Amino acid sequence: MKPVRIVTGPVAALDRANVDTDQIIPKQFLKRIERTGFGEFLFYDWVKQPDFPLNRPEFQGAPILAAGPNFGSGSSREHAPWALQDYGFDAIIAPSFSDIFKSNCAMIGLLTVELGEEDVRELLDLAPAEATVDLERQMVTLPSEREVPFAIDADIRERLLNGWDEIERYERERERTGPDVLAL
Repeated sequence: MKPVRIVTGPVAALDRANVDTDQIIPKQFLKRIERTGFGEFLFYDWVKQPDFPLNRPEFQGAPILAAGPNFGSGSSREHAPWALQDYGFDAIIAPSFSDIFKSNCAMIGLLTVELGEEDVRELLDLAPAEATVDLERQMVTLPSEREVPFAIDADIRERLLNGWDEIERYERERERTGPDVLAL
């Protein structure tokens, strides 16, 4: 997985609460085992609605998604983060996330950032204005240029900064110093 350090660019706004993984990627698209090719099915049922926010041309190609509270609730399907990342999102900012969804995102290098509702509201209201998520500094620069700190688990932060998946992290933790062979 590629390292995540700074994500900057336009923000796409999905001003909805309790967006669950069944809405992010419907069950009929869960038959594949590859992690790619899911982006075209992101919010499959919602994109058919002419007023669906992510249909707005100015949100196309935005690397940051701002959303309402409890984003990624529901089942624990890994396909939801895969679809969001394959669509082009590198960071998702919301007031809260489902724990399982947040963990699944971290495993593939999709950064989730929890901010207060008033800060997320600025992103939602001013989208597609640009924002910056700086994982190294643990800081989000909002469109108003105000900087807001965010918390993240230290292990997840290290994995994302270095682009390590779970296996790479495990191997690094198990690295030995000195000789590996016992003297006979």
